Amino acid sequence: MNSFLRNLTTSQQIGALFIVVFGVLSLATLWGFFRSLREHASDDPQAEAHAQEVKRFWGLIKTSWVMATVFWIGWALGDTVATVLFAIVGFFALREFITLSPTRRGDHRSLVLAFFVVLPLQFTIVGSRMFDLFTVFIPVYVFLALPVVSALANDPERFLERNAKLQWGIMVCVYGMSHVPALLLLDFPGYREKGAFLVFFLVFVVQTCMLVQHLVGQRFPHKPVAPQVSQSFQWASWLAGVAAGGLAGGLLSFITPFKPGQALGMALLACFAGSLGHLVMKALKRDRGVTSWGMQGMSVTGAGGLLDRVDALCFAAPVFFHSTRWYFGL
Repeated sequence: MNSFLRNLTTSQQIGALFIVVFGVLSLATLWGFFRSLREHASDDPQAEAHAQEVKRFWGLIKTSWVMATVFWIGWALGDTVATVLFAIVGFFALREFITLSPTRRGDHRSLVLAFFVVLPLQFTIVGSRMFDLFTVFIPVYVFLALPVVSALANDPERFLERNAKLQWGIMVCVYGMSHVPALLLLDFPGYREKGAFLVFFLVFVVQTCMLVQHLVGQRFPHKPVAPQVSQSFQWASWLAGVAAGGLAGGLLSFITPFKPGQALGMALLACFAGSLGHLVMKALKRDRGVTSWGMQGMSVTGAGGLLDRVDALCFAAPVFFHSTRWYFGL
């Protein structure tokens, strides 16, 4: 299988991977659809648990479809369009985050700066391949500039809390998301113009980790680690998810510049960061008193927002990107 794929052109390799991925997703979707047809009586004590289980499963399936579709569109339309596409994803993710964070009139200047200056500049720097500047632009310059702009608005009430929330939103939704198109633009000796495989590798291993973690936790429930934050996060299922994601990464080493052991290690890092980042975002949602991001997330039964689909990726991408650059000395 590996030798067969290596003999194909880059476009043929990506096409073959897409056929496999979309085929697996289609089968999983059909399986979930037929499974959801199981009827439960309204007075069945297991009805509510079943409904929550189905909801979480469909959330993971939708996330996988979104990631696969975005990846395919980005690859098909080229690096520039892919960068713009992920910038749009970051924009709407940040909008969802800010919508659920209380703001005051004094924050308007900072919000304008975040949405219409910081975000486009960050992705422009990515598209220009200025990776050293891209790495420090938000953590250094933006983190210093935002409080200054807020202070000039002459509104000191809850100043630290308001600025911390905005900075955290920018860090996750803009800084984290911008590392995905950055992977597309990385070039290695003997691995040029194949950055799309790195994005595919990252998305696949993280989604494998999250899906296995959910399924194992559902099939073999244990005591939750942090029940006030998440009833579904358990050490056993988390370890199983990370291990499955790492194994998937090792098996996909032939599409990356890594050897099997290196790919396994990189996949474990990505899964570790993504799964724990997802837990952190759950804690933020509990703090805001919602179950999902987006305007519909204000209700318990509302569908999840875009940020629910990409939160794990926003944490995994920076870790994977900088670990890859460090390893190859880029």
